[in-house]
Amino acid sequence: MANISVFNIEGKEVGSIELNDAVFGVNVNEHLVHMAVVAQLANKRQGTQKAKTRSEVSGGGRKPWKQKGTGHARQGSTRSPQWKGGGVVFAPTPRDYTINLNKKEKRIALKSALTSRVLENKFIIVLYV
Repeated sequence: MANISVFNIEGKEVGSIELNDAVFGVNVNEHLVHMAVVAQLANKRQGTQKAKTRSEVSGGGRKPWKQKGTGHARQGSTRSPQWKGGGVVFAPTPRDYTINLNKKEKRIALKSALTSRVLENKFIIVLYV
């Protein structure tokens, strides 16, 4: 079991504590840590983007002008994407970005991250009284 220094709020060392090998002494699984970080960042996303396609825009049921004889290009609706006020061609739709991790994977990822920090001497304990 590893020993680590305990500091007070002023930054002075006030003692040491023994770390449990079940948490701070596991083999570091970088892949699981990466998966956990990606899942957390993905789960923070809202995914509420939305724009209307030509079928969702209101209006535009009538043909704007007849098919032949006007000199205009043929058109079927005033809400098609090339018209002002028309819909978006490939509009974004609401989406769920959730990534699920198994309980065991989450636990191993957390233990791996803590162990990695202890091994790099980037883990401190601050006693706040």
